[in-house]
Amino acid sequence: MAKRDFYDILEIQKGANADEVKKAYRKMAIKYHPDKNPGDKAAEEKFKEAAEAYEILSNSEKKQKYDQYGHAGMGNNGGYGGGGGQGFGGMNMDDIFSQFGDVFGGHFGGGGRSGRGGRRVNRGSNLRVKVKMDLTEIANGVEKKIKVNKYVACKTCSGSGAKNGSAFNTCSTCKGAGQVSRITNTILGAMQTTSTCPSCGGEGQTITDKCSPCNGDGIVRDEDVISINIPGGVAEAMQLSVAGKGNMGARGGVAGDLIVVIEEIEHEHLKRDGMNLFYDHFVSYSDAALGTNIEVPTIDGKAKVKVDAGTQSGKVLRLKGKGLPDINTYGRGDILVNINVWTPQHLSKEEKKILEDLKEAENFKPNPTKKDKGFFERMKQYFD
Repeated sequence: MAKRDFYDILEIQKGANADEVKKAYRKMAIKYHPDKNPGDKAAEEKFKEAAEAYEILSNSEKKQKYDQYGHAGMGNNGGYGGGGGQGFGGMNMDDIFSQFGDVFGGHFGGGGRSGRGGRRVNRGSNLRVKVKMDLTEIANGVEKKIKVNKYVACKTCSGSGAKNGSAFNTCSTCKGAGQVSRITNTILGAMQTTSTCPSCGGEGQTITDKCSPCNGDGIVRDEDVISINIPGGVAEAMQLSVAGKGNMGARGGVAGDLIVVIEEIEHEHLKRDGMNLFYDHFVSYSDAALGTNIEVPTIDGKAKVKVDAGTQSGKVLRLKGKGLPDINTYGRGDILVNINVWTPQHLSKEEKKILEDLKEAENFKPNPTKKDKGFFERMKQYFD
């Protein structure tokens, strides 16, 4: 599905200044805010979409690239879908609140989603781990089990933070609302702002007697083993998000996400470029002249490849479909074998005499034709 134009999303003209962008985003954010549209998935997606548009258009450098090249100019830096995500669909709501909370003018808080009645629901922080993968795992996809130390719900109090049998009291400051309002007199008249209650942290209630193991937080550090299914075609520094596998939120909150960063283990022989793999193979002068069969390493083992008689140094042979898969499509890359003719460096007297005798032979004199392409023409053939 094609991404919508950022200016259309915010309903402004191309070239709008920073104030116009901010004003338009605030209008859209308020209109589609989840607290105003509970359970409305379409509104939530439009809220995320508006945040992505604002993230690009409020940054002068990114805005300049977008104005010139559109979405193609954003590369891996466009919006919140980077890494394994696609577009605004990978955006986290709490990230929007924490990064753009100032745009809302205090009407909507950050650092945790609001539940019913405006009460805060604590969200745990994200965890970031690095996972090493070799080419075989990258080619086929793999399930990895990783051990992490993170915050989990306290078993003693079942994550509530309260000692067994202890009661919760309604917060006396906010009367259970989780928010407090304040009226300020300005030159424009009385203005009301709403913020998180400082006494209960937005939860609307306080604990009578705290649980000892977790000290009332409802979470403790523990070791956990997490299974991650990693698709084929991932690349170095790519980030994948596993929802709900991060740190648990305090006092019955929700867990953050686990961010998996891919580390690619370099192959002994094959060099990667996107979906394609490159291999340099040296043949002797006589094999290049007479022709031969060679073995080429692949992801799954080895493949036999024919080198035709008269092969010139620099010729590239293609093993179609032997490369890596594309994580976004069903396509697969190739293995490109670069043939290098090995020139002897230390010759005996007999070898020198043989070459001297052949030196003036007509077939041993360079005679390139149009079909003997140069380096740049060969590379262009494979990448056009």
